[in-house]
Parts: sequence; C-alpha cells; structure tokens
Amino acid sequence: MKKLLTTWLGILSVSGFAGLPTFTIDAGQPLGKVSPKLYGLMTEEINHSYDGGLYAELIQNRAFLDNAATPVHWSVVNDESSAASIALDSVNPFNDQLAISLRLTVAQADKKHGAGVANDGYWGIPVQPKTSYRASILARAEADFSGPVTVSLVSEDGRTVYATGNISKLTKAWKKFELILKTGKVAPTTQARLVITLDRPGTVWFGMVSLFPPTWNDQPNGFRKDLMQMLVDLNPKFLRFPGGNYVEGDTVETRFEWKKTIGPIEERHGHPCPWGYRSTDGLGLLEFLKWCEAMRAEPVLAVYAGYSLKGAHVNPGADLEPFVQEALEEIEYVMGDQHTKWGAQRVKDGHPAPFRLNYVEIGNEDWFDKSKSYDGRFAQFHDAIKAKYPQLKTISTIGDDQPKASWVKSRKPDMIDGHYYRSAEEFLRMSPGYAKGYDRNGPEIFVGEWAAYETSFPPWDKLSQKEPPTPNLTAAIGDSVFMAAMERNSDLIKMQCYAPLLVNVNPGGRQWRPNMVGYDALSAYGSPSYYAFQMFSRNVGDEILSTASVETSIQGSATRDSRTGDIFIKLVNPQANAVPLNIQINGVASLASKGSAITLAGNPDDSNSITQPKNVIPLATTTRGVKPDFTYTLPPHSIVVLKLKAR
Repeated sequence: MKKLLTTWLGILSVSGFAGLPTFTIDAGQPLGKVSPKLYGLMTEEINHSYDGGLYAELIQNRAFLDNAATPVHWSVVNDESSAASIALDSVNPFNDQLAISLRLTVAQADKKHGAGVANDGYWGIPVQPKTSYRASILARAEADFSGPVTVSLVSEDGRTVYATGNISKLTKAWKKFELILKTGKVAPTTQARLVITLDRPGTVWFGMVSLFPPTWNDQPNGFRKDLMQMLVDLNPKFLRFPGGNYVEGDTVETRFEWKKTIGPIEERHGHPCPWGYRSTDGLGLLEFLKWCEAMRAEPVLAVYAGYSLKGAHVNPGADLEPFVQEALEEIEYVMGDQHTKWGAQRVKDGHPAPFRLNYVEIGNEDWFDKSKSYDGRFAQFHDAIKAKYPQLKTISTIGDDQPKASWVKSRKPDMIDGHYYRSAEEFLRMSPGYAKGYDRNGPEIFVGEWAAYETSFPPWDKLSQKEPPTPNLTAAIGDSVFMAAMERNSDLIKMQCYAPLLVNVNPGGRQWRPNMVGYDALSAYGSPSYYAFQMFSRNVGDEILSTASVETSIQGSATRDSRTGDIFIKLVNPQANAVPLNIQINGVASLASKGSAITLAGNPDDSNSITQPKNVIPLATTTRGVKPDFTYTLPPHSIVVLKLKAR
C-alpha cells in the first residue's frame, strides 16, 4: 500500500447536512455474529495454478509423462562439433509410477563442445541473482559411462551460464543425485533453460529431473514464495481444496485420487487435469494441508462423490461404496492420530500432528449430473461420514444459487454451496436484497465460488479468451457490493471464496478469466479484485451491525469488534461522480475524532498487469473530525473501508 497519509479530503465539517444521501448504522444492538471463517480461498488446478504456478517446481514434464509420443519441453543441445539424440524409453523405467525414462545418447562431445538436453520450464525458467536452486535428478548410465554430467542454468541463446554443477559416479542402477546451483550477480530473467550435458560420448537415462528455487519457509517440495505471501496477505480463514472440477476429473479414472498424491514425488505418476494439461500431483493432499498450515487457515476438504465432468456417475449403493471408503480414509489421513492406519501414514510422510477439520464437501457442482443421482450419493456419503465422524459438517454442492427443487432432500446438509459468476451490473442489482428472506434455521451457506466480470458476455464465452486474464476496477466494484451483502448476512453465510484464485498470464497458460492473482515465471501481481478482497478480509469485526441507506446508490456493510470497539464500515460508490455521504452511527456515546480509511479508486477500466502491477492499489489515509454524525465524500468509482473507534 502507499505510504499512510493524513488527509481532510473525506471529511466535510458539517453534520447531518440536509438533503445529503445518508448511510445509517445502528451500533446499539448487533444483528448477529460475523462468521469467523467468512473470508477464505478456493483453489483448483486451472490456469496452471499449481504446476507452473504456486507449486514451485521449475521443470515442465519433469517425469517425461506429459506426452506418450515425444519428450515435450525437452530438446537436444549440441553444436557443430558435438552430437546427441533423445528418446522416450519404456524399457528402462525408474519404477511403476514413473514408467517412462528419457534416454540421452551422446555420439560426439568433448570438454569444449558438450552435448545433452535442455528443459524450457514453464514459459522459461526464472533466474534471480545470488539465489540457490536445488536440483534433483534420477539417473542411470550404460556400463562404460560414469560421468561427469554437467547441470547448468543457461540463457536461451546459450551464451550465458548463470549457475553450474556436476554429478558423477553414475552406474547401471538408478540413483538419486542432488546438487545446488547458485547464481551470482546476474540480472533477473525468465529467459533461461536447465541444460544437462556430457563432455564425452555415452548414454544416460533420466527418470525424473526436478529443480526448485527457494520455497516458502524452505519447505521441501514447497511453494513459490511471492505467490504464497500474496495469499497470506489476504488473511484467509480457510482453503477449499482440491477444489472445483479438479476433484471430479473428466472421468472417474481421472478424478483426484488422493492416495496417489502422497509420498515421495518419484512415486507420484500424476494424472490428466480437466483443463487440458497434465498435473504432476507434486502438490498433493499433504501439500494442500501444509498450504493451509502456512496461511493459518482451516482446510475445507472436497471429496470425490461419484460424478465426473463428462457425465459419468457411480450409482448409489454397492457401486458407490468403494468411493465412500476412499473418502473416509482421506479424512482419516487428515485428522487421524498415529494409531490409525492413515494417520500413521501421514506421520510417516512427515507430519505427526493431525490437522483440524470441520467441513467436508461432498462432490462439486453436482447439479450438472443429469442422472439426478446426487441425492442418493450425498446421503450415502453423509451417513458414512456422520457415523464415523459425527462432529464433521457435510456440505452439499447444490446450493442457494440453484432452484430449491434440485436441493438434497433425503438428508439435511449442514451447509450448501452456491456458485455466483455474475456481471458487475448484476451484482449491483442483486446485492441489496441478497439473502433477505432466507431461512435462518436452514442449512448454513457457503458461497464456494464467485466473481464479478466486467464484460457483456460471461467467462465461459469464447470471447473471454481475448480479454485480459485479470479483471479491472469495474469488476472489483461488483465484487465489493457482493462481499458487503455476504458480510451483512454473515450469520448465515458462513464461508465465501473468490474463484479462480490464480492464473499464469503467459500465452496458453490460462483457460478462464477473470482471476484474482496473475503471474509469469518471475513476477506476480494482484488485480483490483485482489485488493478489494484484501481490504474486506483484513478489516472485519465479529458483530454484524444493522445498516440502512437513503437516497443513494452507495452499498455497504458495517461490523464491530466486540473486544476493541472498532467499527468497520465498507462503502462502495459505483457512480462516476464523487458522493458526499452523511454517515450516522446510532448507539454510541462518542467516537474517537481520528479514524482511518483505505480507498481503492480510479477509472472503471483501470487494471493491473505484469508490466503495471501497481496501477490500481489501495491508498491508506488518516481521517479526522469523526463523530457519530459526519459526512464523508466517496471518490468516483471507489471502494472505501473506514475504521472508527467507539468510546
């Protein structure tokens, strides 16, 4: 955020000025409690969110499984005085999971003219100055070759070597080699490759080649530091995972099979992602849980429930039972102690302590299931989970955005999951009345996916492919009025999360827009929607205060921290003109004369990007002259959070 400034801009030294639009807050009697888990994150493997995104692995196609016919993202390195060839080899695999190796045959090479193979990473391998990269290589060689093998970070044109190291003592048996590649005073770049060369003729097989930069908290097989910091800065209280279509897969066989995502990475085969590329499963179940731990957030676990995207479903009853058991074992891995089978496996995998778990979501968007089998499938999962873990709450994936006729009826879910992708204009229209009239004795509500879009067409329209990957300020204003509506009803709306969360902005890197956070191999930025969410999630109390507005299009919400007396007022001005707003706070004796304001404002088409990451960011200011009846001027096209102190 920009440097904190002191300003009188927002305050007009008039009180209760006749004719001004008015926003009234009743602080005398709270309407209810704000859910402590209201603001969270949703994630799935889309837009290269994991591989090529948060998961810090830099080698694309590290296990040579992405294409059965050719070693994509790998290429031969030689010159006029050296010669090499590469080929996929299914005869000499490392193990049953990594069933393909890459055979490198060097026919001609010497110390001045090496030959080998290179990987181009995810749209380039990023190089930072004075940085240590950890390489891990599974390799074997023909009987008459033992090394050395040179491993380097090299510019795309081959002229600059950023870091280099060697491995040796290769044998006919597979062996894991590890080395550190350390850069010096180099300019940051994404235009680098990992190059592996021999300086003499020989044949070497590679079972896996992995390269990691420094990771968040130095976690092995961990997370990209800048992206994780951006997520931590959102102050999320939960993470919904593995999320969305990724848990379902296109088919039953390509669902997220959690047992195949644990253990050493060389034992993870990976699987096709529904969004058109292969997942390494390097970011597996334990890594998701560690992701929660890193953010101090609670896991919201989605389990496969017998329906896949291309329409296949598993009938309730005996056919579904193995999948129910799979889910029960997954829950045991998450929260079981060392005396349980799968709790013991988690301990073996390096995490002795069970994770806290309160919610389990059964499936994903099951209103798409034309067989109408979800009621029976949900009931079978619900009953089995409640029998073994009565304290857990179950979430139905058919939520308040769907007709009530399609809701689960044979059981009462603890929570229902609604998904709202709406235009900014529609959010402006629907948010004032959202959740009014809802049954407060019905299931809790989880808004598990939502986002405003600023275009005249929806995200799934092909025209979206020509739009920027992240939204502009217009969308952020739509997001904010909906967040304010959810906050006003947060006694019932227990959790909510924007989706999608992440996007690789390189050509071919994304399948959906808008997205909250954009990045390439080297840099990352937050969209205006990212900053709007951050403003809301980091400034919220535990009590809902009643609000009312008169003669204004301003929408907002108010909460209070019962421990400190701080009052948080969220206000959204969608208009093209500044709006002097009379703010009346009833039920307080007095307010501290000085408060704070955070403002996100600009032209409605303003947005951020890799090249302009800070074009639209919040401005923090100090507000003076505050009292129970005062006037604050909202800038055009603005989102404002006021923090006031009751006395």
